[in-house]
Amino acid sequence: MREFDIVIVGLGPTGGTLANLFAMHGFSILILDKEESFYPLPRAVHFDDEIMRVFQTIGITKNFLKYTIINKGTKFVNSNQKVILDWPRPKKITDNGWYPSYRFHQPDLEKQLRKRLKSYKKVLIEQNANVLKIKNSKNNVNIKYINSKSKKIFHIKSKYLVGCDGANSVTRRQMKTKMNNLGFTQKWAVVDLILKKNKKNLPDRTIQYSNPKQPATYCRNVGKRRRWEFAIKKNLSDKKVLSENYIWNFLKPWIKKSEAILERKTVYTFKSGMARKWRKGRIFIAGDAAHLMPPFMGQGMCAGIRDASNLAWKISLCLRVKHNEALLNSYQSERSLNVKEYIETTMRMGEFVNAVESIQITKNISSNDKGIKSMQSIKPKLGDGIGHVKDKNRGKVFPQFKLKKNKNLDDYFSKKGIIILSSEIRAKNIKNCSLLKVKNLKSISAYLKNINSKAILVRPDRFILGSANSNQEFNSILKKYSNILR
Repeated sequence: MREFDIVIVGLGPTGGTLANLFAMHGFSILILDKEESFYPLPRAVHFDDEIMRVFQTIGITKNFLKYTIINKGTKFVNSNQKVILDWPRPKKITDNGWYPSYRFHQPDLEKQLRKRLKSYKKVLIEQNANVLKIKNSKNNVNIKYINSKSKKIFHIKSKYLVGCDGANSVTRRQMKTKMNNLGFTQKWAVVDLILKKNKKNLPDRTIQYSNPKQPATYCRNVGKRRRWEFAIKKNLSDKKVLSENYIWNFLKPWIKKSEAILERKTVYTFKSGMARKWRKGRIFIAGDAAHLMPPFMGQGMCAGIRDASNLAWKISLCLRVKHNEALLNSYQSERSLNVKEYIETTMRMGEFVNAVESIQITKNISSNDKGIKSMQSIKPKLGDGIGHVKDKNRGKVFPQFKLKKNKNLDDYFSKKGIIILSSEIRAKNIKNCSLLKVKNLKSISAYLKNINSKAILVRPDRFILGSANSNQEFNSILKKYSNILR
């Protein structure tokens, strides 16, 4: 029986990112994907600075950047085409070291993730692999799967398994956990076009059409790709809505049939939901297998990659050092609160698009001189987990500072956590941890002063684990947490 350190079920963006994060540590990885290859048509089209930082960690940004564009933001307009809410995404580098928002074509990302995985000798990808059974044992997970082409059945063993296998997750069913409905269910059509020539009259950003008769969304995507989404009225069949006549008649205000190629048309039921349990023994779920949200904020894929970033370093530590129940239990408690805020905000945004303009999407809304409301992006904190909940800095993102001319912090510290100390803290008994003293690093010294700390512990996923203001405080948190920064 073949044995692996990790088995990942599903090779979409979440599974591909997770596999790359594990592969950096040299683990043996088997990826089971039911499809023959990656899906060649558009699906996810947006990600943010936090996700680009993860892509930087796994080493794909240099090649992937040329397939992206910077997203300028979203405007909400009413049936009279009047702007009722603006959500700008300024072209300004954030604390994560990247722009706030990007547009992309999902097949381009999946190619980069797979290309990177092929550079690791201990990564094996099995296509056409349908998982039949997943079962926990004391120190392993036993997996049975079948190759849908050869009909050959395989039995394998792994120390851990993560299901990144989507909304209809086999892994979630094997865990016998249910998805809680969070209250949003709507059918929408999604239409992807490729322009034959650039059309300057099409918006250069996302437009949400808040119209009670026909709620709709327009997305300016990479290159000549454009997307329209629109709510389906209850008296219409999917077949009718997806007919060429209906689609081109709907698109008439923006574009003619002769001006573009219809690349993809489909109907989605936009849902909001969250699995009750994300872990059972050594089996985990991530991405759409663990949670679902409507697409109005473009955070569905982002949420899955945040799951991957949170879970990867925790399982990696268990593989390198020893199994740690408390650390693994923190995965759901930290991630679920964060993703729930995204889901609830997205649901409110969906109601706003449905022209329920009394809905307050978020508290981060202000009005300008002309009375136009403007919204800022949310950055939900981690839920309770590793670290002291009373520490005001715990769970915040640690910025990506420049350390040298062309090198950022993450270029030096990509696999382990970091201990960052001001000159006032004396470092003792620091073993097997990355240490950064900030005596000559003015930007980080200023940051420590700004957050009223003299020492911080930063997790491998770039969230602050703990902060201290004295030698006594620092030695206390070091004693408690240095074992998980190794």
